Amino acid sequence: QVQLVESGGGLVQAGGSLRLSCTVSGLTFSTTTMGWFRQAPGKEREFVAAISSSGTITLYADSVKGRFTISRDNVQNTVYLQMNSLKLEDTGVYYCAATYSPITQWTTRGSYAYWGQGTQVTVSS
Repeated sequence: QVQLVESGGGLVQAGGSLRLSCTVSGLTFSTTTMGWFRQAPGKEREFVAAISSSGTITLYADSVKGRFTISRDNVQNTVYLQMNSLKLEDTGVYYCAATYSPITQWTTRGSYAYWGQGTQVTVSS
């Protein structure tokens, strides 16, 4: 059974930082591309970042480029999202997800086969 478990969400002031973690079990993590998505209230779930199985290729949404960093530890079967300079508009539920699709499909929600339950991030003014 595949499980993706996110942690690290919480309440933070604008300009602050958070690091999200997602620990994966039930699949061969080292051969799986991982991604982070988020969903704000009343909005569609949107792509945030993705990282290749080896960690050598990363992709970011324009809205988080330069502020967020995705990384992974293939020994710990964990993917991270370091979020700096947080803004009010970064508020939402953050989900990690696993995909076997090529990089051209990494930003597409439907390309991901497995999802975590999400962790809430709230940025306050």
